Amino acid sequence: MKTDTQPKNSSPQSTMQEVIEAYPGTRRALLGRYHIGGGSSCGFQPEETVGQVCQRNKNLNVTEVLETIRAAHEADERMQVSITEAVALAKEGKARLADVRTQEEWDAVRIEDRAFLKQDLVHELGSWPSDQLIIFVCHQGLCSLDAASYFAGHDLKNVRSMRGGIDAEWPAALVSSARCGSTT
Repeated sequence: MKTDTQPKNSSPQSTMQEVIEAYPGTRRALLGRYHIGGGSSCGFQPEETVGQVCQRNKNLNVTEVLETIRAAHEADERMQVSITEAVALAKEGKARLADVRTQEEWDAVRIEDRAFLKQDLVHELGSWPSDQLIIFVCHQGLCSLDAASYFAGHDLKNVRSMRGGIDAEWPAALVSSARCGSTT
């Protein structure tokens, strides 16, 4: 699923739900730049407008906040690779796939030749070659984008997220469904 990288028509009257739908990384952008959304006192409701959230949070400049969200979205777009690219890079040995789904999700649907992101792998990532491309994978591409952004902010510069996740058109040959009660 390719998303539009052109600026959307968000305005001070846009609801936060509308902005989040247009720019999925909105929460991460607001938390990182303005510390908005990190707790109940600085959070927001989906039906609140951007203008209301800005006013309640130190009367922030709405235009600047919207531009911050747009810029973060553009950075998110540059961090993503298509399923086709991810598969090709992994098959060529040019990238490692890191699955950020839950254990239950992994048990239900597995991706061949991927590393399951558990605490021990998080610690191991720092010892992987710095030029090693790591492509994070999840179901819909949102959690993997959060993971790629997190690790990029913690000195792993060659990270990407697979756009659309495994719920998109993942090649059937690389995905296997686990049977109930299976331990493999």
